[in-house]
Amino acid sequence: MSPRDASIVLTGAAGGLGSAIARQFFAEGARLLLIGRTAGPLLSLAQSLSAGAQDRNRVDALVVDVTTDHGRAAIIDAAAARNANVLINNAAVAAFGPAQDARSDDAHCVMETNVVAPILLTAGMLPLLRSCPRAQILNIGSTLGSLGVPGFSVYGASKAALRIYTEALRRELADSTVQVQYYAPRAIETPFNSLQVQEFNEATGAASDTPEAIAARVSRMLQSESRQRFAGGFETMAARLNGLCPEWLDGTFAKHRRALMSLKFPSGASS
Repeated sequence: MSPRDASIVLTGAAGGLGSAIARQFFAEGARLLLIGRTAGPLLSLAQSLSAGAQDRNRVDALVVDVTTDHGRAAIIDAAAARNANVLINNAAVAAFGPAQDARSDDAHCVMETNVVAPILLTAGMLPLLRSCPRAQILNIGSTLGSLGVPGFSVYGASKAALRIYTEALRRELADSTVQVQYYAPRAIETPFNSLQVQEFNEATGAASDTPEAIAARVSRMLQSESRQRFAGGFETMAARLNGLCPEWLDGTFAKHRRALMSLKFPSGASS
């Protein structure tokens, strides 16, 4: 779908990647409903985009919590009012640290935001999307959802769940007018990464991308209507190989184990 034909609902719009995606699609002519739970950054983004636009109705912002029933209902109502035909599930929270340090509140927060919220928002949006001549659902995952990396056990599990959900949904809607897509970035240079994650990535030589580069790829994916893509040639190959025979790659993560053990974390907590 061309961005000029898209009326997009974008969750997690105020974050580093979300704001880059919003700016990318706005520059390409899309209409945007920006979703976030932090009013200041979200409203500032909406105002900055609409300030120079001839049609200020191209951008709207809704401050809600996507993990709540009330928040999702508000999103669905606003999406219907704007004739939305694209849903980009981008909202996510991070988790990093030794598996033994996982805490109940943190694990529940990760799963509620990264898995349950997009599943339920998508379910609520489907009647609207299926009524459109053409519609798309694009879920933002991670290479960590296809490649288990020490330190990212909880976060990777959440993205793996989102990947399988997307795959099942794509097959369920194959005969409909709704195209379902999954994009998996690698490390992104945003404050989403804690200091420990940054040190870990440096120690392990993890490749990274700017949020603007990822946003451009997300736009190209929406336009190409491809089903699934990963950022980076090496990451794509590793994810495919891991899917075929994961134990073949176990020995390649020794440096990741050592890097994780060398980091300092608050006692009994992962960041």
